[in-house]
Amino acid sequence: MKEFDLIKRFFTEQVVKRKDVVLGIGDDCALIHVSGLNNIAVTTDTLIAGVHFPHDTSPRSIGHKSIAVSLSDLAAMGADPTWLSLALTLPQTDEKWLTEFCAGVFELCEYYNVQLIGGDTTQGPLSITVTAQGLTPEGKHITRSGAKAGDWLYVTGEIGDAALALKHIKGMVTIEDVFKEQILSKLDYPKPRVLAGQALREYASSAIDLSDGLISDLGHICKASGVGANIVMEALPISSAMKDTLGSEQAAQLALSGGDDYELLFTVSDDKKVGMETALANSGIAITCIGQLNASEKITTTLNSKPVPITASGFEHFSSGSINEVE
Repeated sequence: MKEFDLIKRFFTEQVVKRKDVVLGIGDDCALIHVSGLNNIAVTTDTLIAGVHFPHDTSPRSIGHKSIAVSLSDLAAMGADPTWLSLALTLPQTDEKWLTEFCAGVFELCEYYNVQLIGGDTTQGPLSITVTAQGLTPEGKHITRSGAKAGDWLYVTGEIGDAALALKHIKGMVTIEDVFKEQILSKLDYPKPRVLAGQALREYASSAIDLSDGLISDLGHICKASGVGANIVMEALPISSAMKDTLGSEQAAQLALSGGDDYELLFTVSDDKKVGMETALANSGIAITCIGQLNASEKITTTLNSKPVPITASGFEHFSSGSINEVE
């Protein structure tokens, strides 16, 4: 199948037809119309087979995750997702694979009213690059640099399960059958916290999505904002499946370092804390306060009010022995 036949068959037909898309797939560029006092948020992510997902991952999961990770970036900025472009590199044309991949892509696009407006297809080792765009009301976006000493540190959902799934895939741990589907789905089908991000733009002083691990991503907030933080280990939201598999201490360390959670880590000032908790509770979004910022410009951890060493580190590209490297 030739490139343009592939594009026409698998990517042109989609449910979402946004009114602000003047011209979509099929020309040299897409055209979008932006009205009102909005800023456009833009993010680009690349997923590579063997680095960001195992080679035998289902194509539906790959399609889902490719979109989810970019929508998660938009969520961290408090943006409303709108449009995306997809660059897909394939070893060869496989119609069954492409059908399932597109199902994963368009399920999320339909759910969040995001339109695929363009991209590229090439032949080579499997990789997917997505550029996603969204809108934020003028002056209402969230950044990494607005946190202050004294702000409270929160996270959505539960953390660490995706890293546990990856350890299981690599043969480093064994997950009981009763937990396996639950844990593996956290790695294969992450849920971007778009609704939480939209709510948080009224309250959060900073935010980031957890892609490389809590310690690593919190470090980005601390560096950008010139603050430090203390994490309360017993407050970390860890699933019972993870605790049963690893034990509480190892589970907590993996929750600090494990990537691929795509939950939101965010900070809130003391005067906005109650309002934020009420807003997110009314939205049905689970959040947990896991610590507080300070002026030290260092990250520390405590257990039952006593200091404990940090033995974990997050994922970093171009470093050897990364937990995210898979075969």
